Amino acid sequence: MTQPGGPVVYLAAPPFPYFTECGRSVYVPGDAHPSRGDLGMFDLILVERGMLFVGEEDRHWEVGAGNTLLLLPDRYHYSVRPCEEKTSFTWVHFRALGEWGIADEAEPGFADRDRHAAQFGTPPYTIRLPQFGTLPGAPGGSGEGERLLRLEERSLSGAVWERQRLFEELLRSLDLRRRDPSGSPAESVAERTERYIRAHYAEPLTGAILSNELHFHYNYLTRCMKRVNGLTPMEYLEECRLEQARLLLLRTEASVASVGEKVGFENAPYFSRRFAERFGISPLRFRQRHMR
Repeated sequence: MTQPGGPVVYLAAPPFPYFTECGRSVYVPGDAHPSRGDLGMFDLILVERGMLFVGEEDRHWEVGAGNTLLLLPDRYHYSVRPCEEKTSFTWVHFRALGEWGIADEAEPGFADRDRHAAQFGTPPYTIRLPQFGTLPGAPGGSGEGERLLRLEERSLSGAVWERQRLFEELLRSLDLRRRDPSGSPAESVAERTERYIRAHYAEPLTGAILSNELHFHYNYLTRCMKRVNGLTPMEYLEECRLEQARLLLLRTEASVASVGEKVGFENAPYFSRRFAERFGISPLRFRQRHMR
């Protein structure tokens, strides 16, 4: 049987992928997954019982109970061979408005942070989904996929918000950034690190201080932060300082040098240079542009 792993699909957010439709299919022995190309949307398959034999271009998978398979919108999908036993699965179709790609699991991501931040006003979060993976929890009859099916049956316009929420929870449960190879809760450690940095960004912060305050080796904090949001703790610290500086420039009349000092930069020239590199404009020009 094919083992989960291999390529990872990367989706930059925001904008987050959006749900279009879902359903459940039940195959008897001899039935096969349809062959089609250029579907135009992602097809996420959650197998509850039995096994599907599916191909995409030159890759083949045996997708058994508890496995997930993410078929890409611009590829040719086909049945490798018919089912050999009764097989049931939930399928979820969704679209991605933002940048997406596929690469080896070791790749760190692909999004151009500066370009994304300029377009959407925030650095990207890169969702990492295994193309062939394992569904967290019980494989059938529970979880977000089951609730999505129940909502889909209602076909009420008022359910659109709930469907999207449940779909995002499903993606969240599959997101590899939430999982740490050591089995420790990477997301929890990353969130603790983020909260501490946001509470103390204006103070002198070093890796040693973070390690001492959070009771984890700095290398482990870095691994968790990189996995969850793609930044090291020090990179995240600078992002916080620059975002706070932008707010102070808009909401106060403090000098540029004073703003830099208030958010934790030790000297004004370095603050101005990093601000310009991050936002493409000097702090003074930024204030003048938005305070007219």
